[in-house]
Amino acid sequence: MSGGKQDEILPLAAAAERIRRPPGRQRKVTGVERPQASKAGVLPQACENADPIRKPVPDVCPVTPRLLDNESAAKYLGVSVWAVRDLEAGGQLPRVRLALPGGKELRRLLYDRNDLDRLIDRSKDR
Repeated sequence: MSGGKQDEILPLAAAAERIRRPPGRQRKVTGVERPQASKAGVLPQACENADPIRKPVPDVCPVTPRLLDNESAAKYLGVSVWAVRDLEAGGQLPRVRLALPGGKELRRLLYDRNDLDRLIDRSKDR
């Protein structure tokens, strides 16, 4: 075999090499000018140094909700949603029932943050 034949990569070998790489898209080669940057007249360095993730500005006074739904209460306690429902069904965690016009009530399961804190305090080992 000649030296040129040994340098060629067989199709199956190339596919095997691609499979061994980490999943996802290939990274773009740095140093290559982007077509959008050249059309806009922007330097390629400015595009690469730009912050790709825009972080939102925090609110001046963030409002923390006092009533938490089932999922939020489960996250707050660090348990599953079904554990919160079991606590409510067993009478250990009171549910907040909001009245609606017409004698109806809100069907959503809501829990007071203070009740969750009291549940945590009662459950501590002494």
